Amino acid sequence: MSTVQVQRPRNKRLTVHDELAVLIRARYPIIYVITWEEIRVERQLREIAARRGKELFCWSVTSGLHKSGSANKIQRTKGLADPVEALDAVIEHKEPAIYLFKDFHPFMRARDANVAVVRKLREVAAALSDSYKTLVVTSPLLEIAPELEKDVSVLDYPLPDAPDFESLLDRICADVADHAKVTIELDAAAREKLTQAAMGLTLQEAENVFAKTIVQDGRLDASDVAVVFSEKQQIIRKSGLLEYYDSVTRIGDVGGLDHLKEWLERRSLAFSEKARQFGLPAPKGVLLVGVQGCGKSLCAKAVASMWNMPLLRFDMGRMFASLVGSSEENIRRSISVAESIAPVVLWADEIDKAFAGSQGSANTDGGTTARVMSTFLTWLSEKQKPVFVLATANNISQLPPELLRKGRLDEIFFVDLPNAEERRVIFEIHLKKRGRDAATFDLAQLVEASDGFSGAEIEEAVISALYDVFYLAKELETADVVKSIRETIPLSKTMHEGISALRAWAEGRARYASRRDDDAAGHLRRKLEM
Repeated sequence: MSTVQVQRPRNKRLTVHDELAVLIRARYPIIYVITWEEIRVERQLREIAARRGKELFCWSVTSGLHKSGSANKIQRTKGLADPVEALDAVIEHKEPAIYLFKDFHPFMRARDANVAVVRKLREVAAALSDSYKTLVVTSPLLEIAPELEKDVSVLDYPLPDAPDFESLLDRICADVADHAKVTIELDAAAREKLTQAAMGLTLQEAENVFAKTIVQDGRLDASDVAVVFSEKQQIIRKSGLLEYYDSVTRIGDVGGLDHLKEWLERRSLAFSEKARQFGLPAPKGVLLVGVQGCGKSLCAKAVASMWNMPLLRFDMGRMFASLVGSSEENIRRSISVAESIAPVVLWADEIDKAFAGSQGSANTDGGTTARVMSTFLTWLSEKQKPVFVLATANNISQLPPELLRKGRLDEIFFVDLPNAEERRVIFEIHLKKRGRDAATFDLAQLVEASDGFSGAEIEEAVISALYDVFYLAKELETADVVKSIRETIPLSKTMHEGISALRAWAEGRARYASRRDDDAAGHLRRKLEM
């Protein structure tokens, strides 16, 4: 007797929309969908019910049980608004159907007041497993009593993707097409900018912010990306864990660091749909290690403007709380918030201070710091959302080896003291920033006088000179800035041993953020090694 082997197709990864349909077809009795967008879920369930020849019923604590899309509620009584009575109706109903229970999570928590509901849910799971009925629960939070863990299947419903926002833009453009006072200027590039900026918003949030841009100036174009970011700023403020930076710093405001700027420029298009089709993953992040005051934090602010993305500041101090387990939950929430509005730049400033003490955490705080750091490092390694992490550090001795290995971050750059040409550019930037024409100053003299100064020290020298001349009621001149420079003791003198050690560590371990001028580098090295 011969046997026939059936070649089964390889299992393809299902989208969440397909997976929900598969779970319903497989007769999973209770499906818990985590989402803020119950309207999208209801719309999809209505399509699934129509294809499967079923009816869709919806329930909420305020409206009771009713047929979806129907103005007439089925027995809109107090009894059907009660969760136990509504679940009884689900069991008693004989026809094939899908039941959508909205915001049902308060009744599924492990609390004494929910004992009857939890028990009834277990009975529903048993009754529906041998029927053509399915109970779908939606909630933005996952809260399930331990008794229900084996009876409930959990499904994360993602936020809208680019095609969803494309469809939304098409609908909005069609809605306002007849308005003479509204101008729509959306070519392919402008549409991609708006859809990328809207990633992380719900469809309702995106529709609201697109409508806001039209109402404000009577037009919708690529320049409205800033208004979309303002909507994301509201999301960050509500979380209370991350800080939203409305950065106005441009990459041109950063003097020097040519290698780092070039690296960032080459990745400016890597978050686009074209890059994904090309096979490029989104950049993971970069670690900037180096001398204090040399532009690491300034560069973090500039890259957000360069890539036209929101900038979030990740403050590890906000993560720690007094209650056991709260710190770990805070960092998970902050990561979730950052991913929810991706693509985004996450700025982890002075991350070396956050890692300080993590190795001895078990003896100081019961291991809380170590667990928080472990959560953060694991996320860096496994994150799928386009969250670009830009971390800065001054003290490399506090950085764990796990952070430095490839895979968590794309590159490590060493930011050294500015050389002569970079100091010239920095003087030009800060003089122009304060309304002075750099061409009227002897920049060569200023560059020579500021040998060994960091960018921050050069800025403070200019500001200090401005204070002096303002008091004397005179205009700023080269001599005033030189005088301020000579009165300043730079960090390269007060901490020359530490800087030398930092340079020795960077040799062979990190890329240099600036182009290395051998003469200038050699001159600075001889000076610091005296």
